[in-house]
Amino acid sequence: MPGSPRLSRLFAGCGALACGLAVALGAYASHGLDGEAARRAGLAALFTFGHGLALQLLMRDAGGRLRTTAGATLLAGLLLFAGSLCGAVFLDWPTPLAPAGGLLLIAGWLMIAVDTFRR
Repeated sequence: MPGSPRLSRLFAGCGALACGLAVALGAYASHGLDGEAARRAGLAALFTFGHGLALQLLMRDAGGRLRTTAGATLLAGLLLFAGSLCGAVFLDWPTPLAPAGGLLLIAGWLMIAVDTFRR
């Protein structure tokens, strides 16, 4: 149910997990990888931490359909963008989903802006 406290806590919890994973990924990018792999993993860590923190802070007490949709959009964008980069680093996958993830991240932020201005 959009705007439910349970769903808000789920998004916030996913955000906190993302931040923890980002720290580990960033450390591995700095100490265990070189070249393009280190750059991609570092970028994935940066986006994962920033958007994880946003989910943790902005979704903790989220109410309303638009804010909940924004949280879902940010989480999906984060999984596609950072997941695509990590897939390239660790599984040698191509990264065609990264641009779609980036667009979802942008859309999520725009929804948060609209919701903030409406309050």
